[in-house]
Amino acid sequence: MDYNKTITKNIITKTIFITGLLTTLFTMTAQVGIGTTSPDNSAALEVQSTTKGLLPPRVTYSQMNAITDPAEGLMIYCTDCATKGLYVFNASIWQSIFYPDRVITLIGEVTSGSGKTWMDRNLGASRVATSSNDSEAYGDLYQWGRNSDGHQSRTSDIANGPVTSGNEGSNFIINASNSPYDWLDPQDTDRWVENSKGPEDPCPSGYRVPTEAEWEAERSAWVYNDAIGAFVSNLRLPAAGYRDRSNGSLDNVGSNGSYWSGTISGTNARSLVFDFDNANMYSNGRANGFSVRCIKDD
Repeated sequence: MDYNKTITKNIITKTIFITGLLTTLFTMTAQVGIGTTSPDNSAALEVQSTTKGLLPPRVTYSQMNAITDPAEGLMIYCTDCATKGLYVFNASIWQSIFYPDRVITLIGEVTSGSGKTWMDRNLGASRVATSSNDSEAYGDLYQWGRNSDGHQSRTSDIANGPVTSGNEGSNFIINASNSPYDWLDPQDTDRWVENSKGPEDPCPSGYRVPTEAEWEAERSAWVYNDAIGAFVSNLRLPAAGYRDRSNGSLDNVGSNGSYWSGTISGTNARSLVFDFDNANMYSNGRANGFSVRCIKDD
């Protein structure tokens, strides 16, 4: 046996292996592709999939603020912020990607006149209402059965409907003349579920859209059965107005409050509606944009 040839061969083999390993590591450091072997030249990381999404870390408000020295551009998903969703650190504060002008606040709780635990503000609101027409306490306006997909913004784009599920995008879907005045066709009564959290319920974890009975219990505990009673109640409900199903316009802001329940009524859904003269439960077309106040899911 020629030991010198054997040693030389082993050295060459190891050199080739190490060179290949270093090349692979360098390539992985420079660019990484998941689901693709040729990531775009401009991307350090490219993920390709037609069946799955990218899931960022999901943390609570307290966990987010406990991150030590977060890097500028760090991104997380906050599960219990007053406006839940994606947040990015901009070198000084955490900001919502979809609502960069909103102050980041923790969801507060309040015990209502009926003894139930609710969020202390409307979904999407910056603060607890300081008056019946406090614009920072109005919050977003949801079409019945929709999650927080962008349509709830008071300035979201409109599109004609009804549409099939999955084609709504972030648009507010108007339906001016097609009974049953839903944004969705065919209708789906299981998107929000009475007495439990439905698959498209927009409320944060641990909360859900209230039922008609739960709204009625609150209304019966008010001192006055009108917008004043709504505001001076423990829930501090503002007259946030609504978004009209027929054209997407904002109506009665500051004079009317319209709040969805998870209770359906035939092809409509039940809602609490109040102004400065009266308050009651009504059936309304699901394409309307109403406020959502979340109740704790016991």
